[in-house]
Amino acid sequence: MAIEKVRKYFEEMGIADRITEFSGSSATVELAARELGCAPERIAKTISFYGEDGAVILVVAAGDAKIDNKRFKEHFGFKAKMLSFEDAERLIGHAVGGVCPFAVNEGVQVWLDESLRRFETVFPACGSSNSAAEFTCAELERYAKPAGWADVCKGWRDEEKL
Repeated sequence: MAIEKVRKYFEEMGIADRITEFSGSSATVELAARELGCAPERIAKTISFYGEDGAVILVVAAGDAKIDNKRFKEHFGFKAKMLSFEDAERLIGHAVGGVCPFAVNEGVQVWLDESLRRFETVFPACGSSNSAAEFTCAELERYAKPAGWADVCKGWRDEEKL
């Protein structure tokens, strides 16, 4: 089970106590926010894409952000194409609903989106459809070991909400 991979990774990092498991589902932004009692935008959702040459790219973004196809293409150099439901678990190591930036398969690239930086803490999943952990952006960067920060989302900036 993918949460066990994340739990083992967190144990190695000395943060095993950070995972919270819920009796209900946290598989969507709305469900996770309800379980955590926080605003949906503070949920750090992980969106998965096919990269080039069989690579996989994960973008961790705020719950209210949406991928901006133009920004994505400018940053990565190719059109955004989300992983299919069937490919997610095999290629990432986590099933849809629990995809997270921790303990992913080798070769999977993790990117953190700028939409997260406006929050003191955010809540990514931990490998299952009923788990999450709270991290500052600095902690998320430390434990997710991303390739870097990207600005590939829309809908979260004040000027975009008008």
